[in-house]
Amino acid sequence: MTYWILFIGIALLSWAVQANLQSKFKRYSRIPLSSGLSGREVAEKMLRDCGISDVKVVSTPGQLTDHYNPATLTVNLSESVYRERSVAAAAVAAHECGHAVQHAYGYAPLRMRSALVPVVSFASQWMQWVLLAGILTVTVFPQIMLGGIILFALTTLFSFITLPVEIDASRRAVVWLEGARITAGEEQTAARSALRAAAYTYVAAALSSLATLVYYVMIFLSRSRD
Repeated sequence: MTYWILFIGIALLSWAVQANLQSKFKRYSRIPLSSGLSGREVAEKMLRDCGISDVKVVSTPGQLTDHYNPATLTVNLSESVYRERSVAAAAVAAHECGHAVQHAYGYAPLRMRSALVPVVSFASQWMQWVLLAGILTVTVFPQIMLGGIILFALTTLFSFITLPVEIDASRRAVVWLEGARITAGEEQTAARSALRAAAYTYVAAALSSLATLVYYVMIFLSRSRD
């Protein structure tokens, strides 16, 4: 019962955090940037200011599809962020460039996360099937479920390693936006608020993953004793 209360609490927290993020970005997307720069121009300027010349800024289809790709050295901005001249677009563009700066400067947590990507990709592909088989056969072959738990634990670890990477990228973005005078006053407050709301989604995701991992461990321990 204690676990389910915790699990439901985290699920509600995740929903609230996501709703808050969408609300803030919708609101800040309507605030025009006084500097008049588009998301693309903000990203290009931040890269130049940080001495990064080998990373391109490109547009990618969809919404909230913004990301930095270290393999192709591209800052990929969603169509709206790429062209809009709003506080939200500036915050997102600067955040993704924050990842490019991390990559250029060899930020340790980012290197660790990148190294785990192939392992986590494999784990994500197979863990649900292994866990399902493990739950069905745990009294006979507990090793199968233990293997599934290990795979899931890798994805949980990845979620927690992601936290400092995302928080640091937002920190770099906020500092640069103010230092470069892209945002000031209320704009700076709004940009900081938007990036903080985005960071909370990663915290909620990590906690949710941890709660699910604990759930599987509890199943394993209870049924393996039978």
